[in-house]
Amino acid sequence: MSRATVVVLTGPTGVGKSDWALRLADTLPVEIVSCDSAQVYRGLDIGTAKPDAATRARVPHHLLDLRDAAGSYSAGEFVADATQALRDVVARGRLPVVVGGTMLYLRGLLHGIAVLPAAQGALREDIDARAARLGWPALHAELARLDPSAAARIHPNDRQRIQRALEVSLATGVPISALQRATSGVAPAEFDFRAVALVPGERAVLHERIARRFEAMMAAGLLEEVRRLYARGDLTPRHPAIRAVGYRQLWSHLAGEQPLDVAVTRAIAATRQLAKRQLTWLKSSLLLEKIDPFAGGAEAAWQARVQAGWPRAVISFP
Repeated sequence: MSRATVVVLTGPTGVGKSDWALRLADTLPVEIVSCDSAQVYRGLDIGTAKPDAATRARVPHHLLDLRDAAGSYSAGEFVADATQALRDVVARGRLPVVVGGTMLYLRGLLHGIAVLPAAQGALREDIDARAARLGWPALHAELARLDPSAAARIHPNDRQRIQRALEVSLATGVPISALQRATSGVAPAEFDFRAVALVPGERAVLHERIARRFEAMMAAGLLEEVRRLYARGDLTPRHPAIRAVGYRQLWSHLAGEQPLDVAVTRAIAATRQLAKRQLTWLKSSLLLEKIDPFAGGAEAAWQARVQAGWPRAVISFP
């Protein structure tokens, strides 16, 4: 039985992945499956570059607006939801294109999800309390002693991932990196993933695009969008949605912690740092075919290959 073709288009934030996918939809019957951990939240539209209603009417999109901003969404849920969405798109005789830069989600879809223990509420609260006293870099140092491999991959200020890695190590006595290496799942056998990563040859071009895009988001009403979330009264910076880049900096401004111009500068810097982490992951962890999106003719050549078909890209996860 032949496997269904699934195109995967990944890369750092701001590189133009969605634009490539939408232009591909001008030539092929495409449906887009989002691989973005912030676009799953309702009310996070401008700051996540979520496609507007007209775009979604023209090209069907999946895995958007799945959760209220007060909720949570895991990589395991993404893999289950994405797999079903891909099956549905294929059943309609259309071409599924997975688009996004949440590397944890992408790894899970292509390689499987490690079997990890459920969240431990009391332990998680203890970790949060210690972080409030000592700071997340101190807990990152603790993680480095317990699980050097995990700590090497996690930024000292990445609260969510430090918390989860410590939680697993303390609850099970086994480093989360060891559990992840023991992952037995594989990409669903029914799909032939044809995956490329858009990796700019010149980092400065991406940095300028990120700055311009955030400025455009502010002009489009991003501060008002965050203000509406802030006014709800049931959200805090501890919610995953509010931790999203751009949102947490503007939230801090609304809380009176920093002027707006400082918040904007920090949001742009945080977005560039996110892109740097994504590029590091792409270069070191995902042996995907890489395309410089800013090279002349790169997009046209990729489109031609999608239309004609090409051998499955090599996908490897150390």
